Amino acid sequence: MRSHVFESLMARNWDEPFTIYGLLAQSVEIAADRQSVTFVLEPDAAFSDGTPVTPDDVVFSMHILRDKGRPNFRAYYGKVANAEATGERTVTFTFKQPEHELPMLLGLMPIHSRADWESRAFDETTMTAPVASGPYRVESVDPGASITLRRRDDYWGKNKPVNRGVHNFDEVTVHYFRDEAALWQAFTAGIVDLRQETDPARWLDGYDFPAAQAGKIQQGELRHGRATGMKGLVFNTRNPLFADRKVRDALIHAFDFEWMNKTLNRDAYTRIHSYYGNSRLGHTGAAAGIERTLLLPFADALPPGTLDTAYTPPESTGNGRNRANLRIATRLLREAGWRIEDGELTDATGDPFAFEILLTSNEDEKIAASFARALEQLGIDVSLRLVEGAQYQARLTTYDFDMVLREWWLSLSPGAEQSFYFGSQGITQQGTRNYMGAANPAIDAMIDVLTTAPDEETYIAAVRALDRVLTAERYVIPLWYAPVERVAWWKPLGKPNRTPLYGYRPEVWWRTAE
Repeated sequence: MRSHVFESLMARNWDEPFTIYGLLAQSVEIAADRQSVTFVLEPDAAFSDGTPVTPDDVVFSMHILRDKGRPNFRAYYGKVANAEATGERTVTFTFKQPEHELPMLLGLMPIHSRADWESRAFDETTMTAPVASGPYRVESVDPGASITLRRRDDYWGKNKPVNRGVHNFDEVTVHYFRDEAALWQAFTAGIVDLRQETDPARWLDGYDFPAAQAGKIQQGELRHGRATGMKGLVFNTRNPLFADRKVRDALIHAFDFEWMNKTLNRDAYTRIHSYYGNSRLGHTGAAAGIERTLLLPFADALPPGTLDTAYTPPESTGNGRNRANLRIATRLLREAGWRIEDGELTDATGDPFAFEILLTSNEDEKIAASFARALEQLGIDVSLRLVEGAQYQARLTTYDFDMVLREWWLSLSPGAEQSFYFGSQGITQQGTRNYMGAANPAIDAMIDVLTTAPDEETYIAAVRALDRVLTAERYVIPLWYAPVERVAWWKPLGKPNRTPLYGYRPEVWWRTAE
């Protein structure tokens, strides 16, 4: 949505993980010492009010996003020592230290009109449509319900090569729903044209409503080449209850993936084994070569066996009993100092093992409820708390939870954002995505290496090493992923025959003449 309205200096190519192309910028030059980058703006680049995009707008955008933007903007721009207009159409960013990835990240930051914000506060809510340079403008907003964008006839960049074949709809409306049931009803009624199906049972049996039976709906399983990322129940290790790795491992054994995947998903998914699985960036087998060399200095801080084998989650028979793994869980909890007293798991002081799972969707509640019932057999008391979105986000921001179900979408070109996801500063710095409180020094070190790697071989080894440590620490009870995206749409929408590496992109679809 953001890129439909706010453009950046450069644009991604969704088939090339390490490639970006000029958008607002006509050209870019990185200094030989990687201490600075200079962007030259397109002479025709203009905002929706007809004013040109200038270097002053680029500098303003950096300052306002650094000072009042999201934490990730502050993190990226915090590495910039100075930004200045160095010509009529050129702007130069000078870094605090040599940077490999920062030029790319700066190229992907949204650019705002300085004049548009002169008379109003950037960090206050407003219903005034922004002045922006993208292919769409904000047509209307129904607060809390929908936002409608209208394609601009006067869009300056419509003929740029990077925009060929995209932005094919005159009007795009994004609707917001409180829950999945309401979204489903909107799709069956034709209010929503396109949806990605996340319920395997409904994918197989649910598309029998009148419009689908009349042949007005098309379904497709679109294969992608993304990494699995990580989706699962996340331990907040800031809570002393989950500080012991053995405790975390015990609860992972208590989670009956095979039974749950069969019961909830009809075996439609594959279990996630690591953060970068399904790609060349995922670790496998024993650490070797550069990967092993990178991790050896941290051997004492790594969980036993980290260097010698890849992690494989425990498997059950899928019959719903999970007895063998529950016995292992009991042993691990006993080794961590927990004992069963009158059917309740307690520590040496008699305090019970009890915690809360924070949730924001009914679908996640099904997963958490099943897990809670399994933990009852171990004497663990689990409560579920389902809250609305604003409260949920506030508690995420301050890490005010014991366990939460979250997902990290991880790219095929990981870089500095890994620090925002997993860096140790997130233990105390609010608003990061280090929900688990990861603090192993090897994690910070591997992030440093992958962001400064001199060659592709070192880079890949560093990502694999990062993946290996994150997985070995048992921060998350991993759930599932699918190598395809299940998408349904109303005819006469059309799409390309080949899906981009990163998955389907609605902006390259179109409405056919049918």
